[in-house]
Amino acid sequence: MTTTTTRQDVISSDRVEGTDVYDVLGDKLGTIDDLMIDKISGQVRYAVMEFGGFLGMGTDRYPIPWPMLKYDTEREGYVVNLDKPTIEGAPKYASDRVPDYDDAYVMGVNRYFGV
Repeated sequence: MTTTTTRQDVISSDRVEGTDVYDVLGDKLGTIDDLMIDKISGQVRYAVMEFGGFLGMGTDRYPIPWPMLKYDTEREGYVVNLDKPTIEGAPKYASDRVPDYDDAYVMGVNRYFGV
């Protein structure tokens, strides 16, 4: 796996949204639907991954802590050390029911992923 870590690398959120997410074995888990950005620091806190459903119907969104994703230049996508069953058990929501990312919600997501 080839990753980039230089500080000069920046990307528009438009280009991140829609990017595939893979597990470490190379199996596609989903795509990034949205980024959740800390209003104070300006840092990306979560990548919201679309997963499940069929043809966009019934697709759930899973917030994954940003530091868990590593960009793989060969796959042109993000790799996360999670498998499908772990994702399926993670906190999720429907596109029309975006939760408030308040302290309780964030703590629950972070606790689930062990960050």
